[in-house]
Amino acid sequence: MKAAVLNAIPGQLEIEDVEIGEPGPREVLITTKAAGLCHSDLHHMEGKYPYPCPAVLGHESAGVVEAVGSMVTYVQPDDHVITCLSAFCGHCEECLSGNMSRCELKATELVRQPGEPPRLHRQDGEVVNQFLHLSSFAEQMLIHEHALVKIDKDMPLDRASLIGCGVTTGLGAVFRTAKVMPGESTAVIGCGGIGLSAIQGARIAGANKIVAVDMIESKLELAQTMGATHIVNASDTDAVAAVKDLTNGGVHHSFEAVGAKVTAEQAFKMLRRGGQATVIGMIPVGTTVEVHGPELLDEKTLTGSNMGSNQFRTDMPRFVEMYMDGRLRLDEMISKTITLEEINAGFEDMKSGHVARSVIAF
Repeated sequence: MKAAVLNAIPGQLEIEDVEIGEPGPREVLITTKAAGLCHSDLHHMEGKYPYPCPAVLGHESAGVVEAVGSMVTYVQPDDHVITCLSAFCGHCEECLSGNMSRCELKATELVRQPGEPPRLHRQDGEVVNQFLHLSSFAEQMLIHEHALVKIDKDMPLDRASLIGCGVTTGLGAVFRTAKVMPGESTAVIGCGGIGLSAIQGARIAGANKIVAVDMIESKLELAQTMGATHIVNASDTDAVAAVKDLTNGGVHHSFEAVGAKVTAEQAFKMLRRGGQATVIGMIPVGTTVEVHGPELLDEKTLTGSNMGSNQFRTDMPRFVEMYMDGRLRLDEMISKTITLEEINAGFEDMKSGHVARSVIAF
């Protein structure tokens, strides 16, 4: 099968023929239909987060089940599915507490064991590493059954792929991590795919003021179509001061969707007393985020959100329903549809900051 392989860090992806295995007892073989380009992939390509090479990247995807292992009963061939990197074992303390996105055992239990053939390899037998239990920049995926969710076949799979990471991360940060209440005020820093999803989450949750912050005017305009009630262009405005001015002294909830020290600190600074700043973005390894200590006496909170604190087996079908009934807007979030061979150009578009999401159609 064709796959986009990262052979060196930092580096671009190379289109290669990669061999894929047969499903083990609890594994599912999927024909990939769509895969979104996510900033998390770019972070690994640039070396901001380490990962062993060679590896097939990609983790935001949807497809059709081709074959299942002998112990799989949840899905069957021809089912439509969304994949999720929040694969779960189902029996560790975090899973049993309802925090499957923090599963403690997936790194050891949901992978092929020593002595078993690899899921991905080159024709000469060299192992190709699977990325975040998925590797969706490929024509097929071989994954554990706990890394997917079955969805309505009426759901367009290119739209569904976005739910696999960015949409669930943004919505979940609002619904599950921050638990935004109707009438509260919110600010979202960064209006890419995740930020736009957080804005939509705030709208669906019933927030009164939703302030979108970005440095690119076209993204701010898109944010307004997603539900932002106010916009702040941080390229020519003090974002913290502007948000405080719009919200009578600060927001109940701020969401950082950039992954940078300065924006994480701004998210904390724009809070009102008792407010919560939720960092969604992937801040590079080795970066320290600082807060002004005395402000903690105002009971302000700075927290992180891992994939929106999701319970994806229940969350994602609900998000599909939200799209189908018109509450969740995904059509506008797809800036470009590309081929696998155009993947590096897609990441260059991402770095320019002028696209919300590019999606590979297989």
